[in-house]
Amino acid sequence: MKKIHVIAGIVIAGGLAMSGCATGGVPAEDGPKIAQSPAGKISGEIKIWSWDVAAKALQRMAPAFEKANPGVRVQVVDIGYDNAYDKITVGLKSGAGLPDVITLEDTQIPGYAENFPAGLVDLSGVAGKYKPDFDPAKWAAASSGKGLFALPWDSAPVGLFYRRDYFKQAGVVPESILTWDDAVKAGEKIKQATGKRLFVSDLTRPDGFTTLLQQLGQGYFKDGKVAVNSPEAVRALTLLKTLKDKDLLQNEKGWDGRITATKQGKAAVQPTAAWWSGTLTGEMAELSGKFGVIPLPAFDADGSRTSANGGSALAITSQTRNQDAAWAFVEWLLANKDNQVSMMRTEALFPAYLPALTDPLFDEPQPYFGGQKINRIFADQVRNIPPVELTGDDTQAQEILKKAVSGSLLDGEDPKTALDEAAARIASATKRPLS
Repeated sequence: MKKIHVIAGIVIAGGLAMSGCATGGVPAEDGPKIAQSPAGKISGEIKIWSWDVAAKALQRMAPAFEKANPGVRVQVVDIGYDNAYDKITVGLKSGAGLPDVITLEDTQIPGYAENFPAGLVDLSGVAGKYKPDFDPAKWAAASSGKGLFALPWDSAPVGLFYRRDYFKQAGVVPESILTWDDAVKAGEKIKQATGKRLFVSDLTRPDGFTTLLQQLGQGYFKDGKVAVNSPEAVRALTLLKTLKDKDLLQNEKGWDGRITATKQGKAAVQPTAAWWSGTLTGEMAELSGKFGVIPLPAFDADGSRTSANGGSALAITSQTRNQDAAWAFVEWLLANKDNQVSMMRTEALFPAYLPALTDPLFDEPQPYFGGQKINRIFADQVRNIPPVELTGDDTQAQEILKKAVSGSLLDGEDPKTALDEAAARIASATKRPLS
């Protein structure tokens, strides 16, 4: 979902009280379940809430579902992003006012599943058969305890977008960057030759840290315990501090700062998700031909060369009055190669459904990127995105981590010390033990 993905990990669902559930993401009680797919003809109306490009995709696809299922009407409502989670939270708290199906970003699913265990329908009974066909990291994000509370939609594999002209000017071969040590050395060389820093980052937020931590196979919590000061976490923040100490990070505030800095060519690379290509082509057409893509540098020679930054899913609410039609639509849209490819082609929603990634669409040269087949690079990495543990306390943890990350990157604090302090604060706030 392009811009939405950037902020997916930092949204605070308005009014959602993170209860400090110390059970490692297990709902306190069983909620509603779908035992089996509808056997007969479906009929009636279903309403779906979404926003931005996802709403456009749903509106475009719905008529085909209606045609295949006479007697069914699908109403898609674009509720806008800014107040989406306020509306969803109010509906879950009150037990009224929600539609049949809602769009949720990955980071929001565990909190809702834990805090409103009767609010979302458990899809594991009907969707479990599809588990091998979906991005493993996305499936983990949609799961809480033994339940599956949404069906994955779009994935967000991370790669390294780079400026071809800066690399050429500095004599750096992109394919030579295999590890982050290689990237640091290349960044020093590029800065010396061009005066440009390596990449843009908002150093007051933990977004970059979070992406690197997932690359190392970990989230903020491990087995339900606070793990933001683990060796992996320290390693991730230490890499960022090394880049900052070498003056290789271009500090810019938020999304607008990132866009402006990229347009102005202030940095040589951007480690971010596949959806960034849509941002470049849509907002920076004048830079066509200047960008290429390589896999994300690994921490170790045999380590993961990707991570995740964003992604969304569709969930069925317990307030639905037409559960059969709601599930039939979700299954038809998301567990379907042709439909997923269609949404990739038209709305640039990168499929979490693995069979779709074999489509020739992903091998088409992209003129904006000098004819490079960038979508094949991302498609080949989707299966390798490390699944991590997400919980209803992630948002609270992320707020606390702001101080640790900015303290280390802007004030020079030792990464281990900063993360130890953050871990203690998170443990106190969430009532979870330290790992």
